[in-house]
Amino acid sequence: MKKALFGLMALAGLAVSPLTAAGEDGWITMFNGKDLAGWKSNDEVPGVFTVENGELKVSGGRAHLFYVGPDGAAKFKNFEFKAKVKTTPGSNSGVYFHTEFQEKGWPDKGFECQVNSTHTDPKKTGSLYGVVNILALLPGQKEPEGGTHIKVPEAPSKDGEWFDYHVTVQGRRITLQVNGRTTVEWTEPEGWDPAKALKNMPGRKLGEGTMAIQGHDPKSTTYYKDLFIKPLP
Repeated sequence: MKKALFGLMALAGLAVSPLTAAGEDGWITMFNGKDLAGWKSNDEVPGVFTVENGELKVSGGRAHLFYVGPDGAAKFKNFEFKAKVKTTPGSNSGVYFHTEFQEKGWPDKGFECQVNSTHTDPKKTGSLYGVVNILALLPGQKEPEGGTHIKVPEAPSKDGEWFDYHVTVQGRRITLQVNGRTTVEWTEPEGWDPAKALKNMPGRKLGEGTMAIQGHDPKSTTYYKDLFIKPLP
């Protein structure tokens, strides 16, 4: 069975991670709940990513944790990703896809799926950050520039409660779901040029790459667990 699955993956060219890490249903376990095996932090701020009680704790400043897989070269094109996430009051984080390791700064390549229940940034959980923004504006707060805006009274996630995040990329379509409800369904237009369409986000373009978890600022603490990815044809 593993040989057959590996042959299918090799033909599809969807990922370079060994398929021995995948279960019979095709889902790859990304986080073992014990340590950061398969992940690489850029350590822009050291110690942001730790494991506590079987959970990935993200706290202490800006840094990014990139999934490299068992062979150090994980890469995905079409896929499903799922995780459980928990925010704390005022926290901000995110999940990147189609990205690559970067020593510092916000990742230049790929898209960010926002994690934010009550941080002052009006772009809330379920946003395809900068492209399709789920906006919950504070009184007197102006709409940010760039992208499409969907206004909501509050974020679809709540501080202190685990929520399910599900990301699907298939062809040119990106779908984000929070607790089973679709927040974004966006198809990249033909000839899409993010340098022209968005503000200061020229790397927001489909291609291939890995996943990354964002540490945002010293006051933000978020938690992740049950992280899985499934390559698609």
